[in-house]
Amino acid sequence: MKVLAIDTSNFTLGIALINDTQVIGEYTTNLKKNHSVRVMPAIETLLRDCDTSPKELTKIVVAQGPGSYTGVRIGVTIAKTLAWTLKIPLSAVSSLEVLAANGRYFNGLVSPLFDARRGQIYTGLYEMENNVLNTVMEDCNILSSEWAIRLKELKRPVLFVGQDVEIHREAITKVLGNLAVFSPVQLFNSRPSELAFIGLNKTEVDIHQFVPNYIRMAEAEAKWLEQQGK
Repeated sequence: MKVLAIDTSNFTLGIALINDTQVIGEYTTNLKKNHSVRVMPAIETLLRDCDTSPKELTKIVVAQGPGSYTGVRIGVTIAKTLAWTLKIPLSAVSSLEVLAANGRYFNGLVSPLFDARRGQIYTGLYEMENNVLNTVMEDCNILSSEWAIRLKELKRPVLFVGQDVEIHREAITKVLGNLAVFSPVQLFNSRPSELAFIGLNKTEVDIHQFVPNYIRMAEAEAKWLEQQGK
């Protein structure tokens, strides 16, 4: 079963191809370049290098957000188009869940996070048990300081993972103290192969009905709704 995974939900661009239990190829970049002009060439290059034609793919897996509104839309649109064109299933995985998998060997809880500006973060709480990533607290949009207060009540070590951890380190440490553990830079980026394996067993979504999970509305949309309410 050959699965193509696509993640453009944040700054990192990730593409992976797996075959059952084998990672055939994986492509990741962390560059300030537009995903919209790079993702399809990246997919084509990976498939070509792995001697795989699109017709051999049996499933598409995509990171559904949260993250960059534009980035999430790009990945979801391409994934839906490929799945519909190739007539194969499409599954979606939380972008935070994919990042949380980087903490699979941590003996405690894992809190992946993306910066959401103004002191807020996109985050959730996960734990790896018997090599299965379980959700402890659902993904949410919350002030990092408030999130730290919630976690303190659990009285357990928490590993914080992600490129934006440094932005919120002070607010988190102030509340959690030694219970807060911060991942090394090598674990900052989500791995597209993790996305592929997580999505392998996810229920397929309806291609036409499926939409990104932004968790919160874009600022422009929120302002428009506010104006309409007036």
